[in-house]
Amino acid sequence: MKKYFYFSMLMIVSGIFQAPAQESLSTQDLVSPEVGKDGRVTFRLNAPEIREAKLTGDWMPQDGSDRAAAAMERGAEGVWTYTTGPLPSEIYWYHFLVDGVRTLDPANAHTIRDVASVFNLFIVPGDPGGLYSVQPVSHGTVHKRWYDSPGLGMKRRMTIYTPPGYEVSGQEYPVLYLLHGAGGDEEAWSDLGRATQILDNLIASGKAQPMIVVMPNGNPGDEAAPGHATGPLVQPAFMRPGMMQGDYITSFGDIIDFVQSNYRAKAGKEHRAIAGLSMGGFHSLHISRYYPETFDYIGLFSPAIMPRNNEEDPAFRNMDETLKAQRDNVYELYWIGIGKDDFLYDEVTAYRKRLNGMKMPYEYHETEGGHVWHLWREYLSIFSQLLFR
Repeated sequence: MKKYFYFSMLMIVSGIFQAPAQESLSTQDLVSPEVGKDGRVTFRLNAPEIREAKLTGDWMPQDGSDRAAAAMERGAEGVWTYTTGPLPSEIYWYHFLVDGVRTLDPANAHTIRDVASVFNLFIVPGDPGGLYSVQPVSHGTVHKRWYDSPGLGMKRRMTIYTPPGYEVSGQEYPVLYLLHGAGGDEEAWSDLGRATQILDNLIASGKAQPMIVVMPNGNPGDEAAPGHATGPLVQPAFMRPGMMQGDYITSFGDIIDFVQSNYRAKAGKEHRAIAGLSMGGFHSLHISRYYPETFDYIGLFSPAIMPRNNEEDPAFRNMDETLKAQRDNVYELYWIGIGKDDFLYDEVTAYRKRLNGMKMPYEYHETEGGHVWHLWREYLSIFSQLLFR
């Protein structure tokens, strides 16, 4: 009798906790988005009570500071639909506007955060979409690590990728330090940038060398990404205190020391690379010249070049002299990539003239497009294949 009572109570409690999940599943009658073989994508929203539904996504033309929005068509039963033309293979983000209010697609559980905005996402298969997807290959391991930063006076968090087989190989590996842009954090490259999928797939195909990838938080006043730091939960913000001042540059040795002490990382500049997008490109430029004997591979993806209103910071003094020291120490690759429509294009053009004037060698990669993630994923895909050969 007692066993029957306990069994009955277990079934009741289990039913209580399972019911919400079962109800959620029963309401998922729509497929949205539905990606066709020809790259056309259909979005659906079941909302019979609303007056208007629109769709906006990053494949749509720019409309001021936002993307244009397309009107969805209301069906007989209150299901709103919209079908795109053929989209090239890529990762895309989108959201709905319901009676003017921004909302996510309730039929799509796949979301991503960019600064303080959350979007739905989908992938159109092919090339490069397949490179950014999880494939049936050996996978690396993603670590979330805390380290001491005496230079910044706090414990800080970083993301570290170790390549497939790291745990059992006993080998040492080269290291890529991969830096995010303004508004990002130690989650940006692994989530938005799909860096772990890119490296898994390129290593599996033999196109990239197995490497450790270190993705630190580039905001020197922050311990970690929002929601992962001590103290109350805070709203993510694009502008963070001190993010383009010299403290992060002069304290970067703390990150290198931690990696060398805690991972099987090869020593010597021939086994180290540093690269980053936008603000991370700015950091990569200045860290690599501040530590001129530390990196043989430097990648600047749509980089900012000079600091704003703090050129007297010790980290930014003697710019030409330190660049020449970096040049004279010799490196394997200094790689610059930018889109023709990027708001930093003129700044990068002026920097290239500066490098030309001092006969500092570099490779330049110019593409269509602006200051956007799909270019930075492409740049990482290209740059990582050039490392440690």
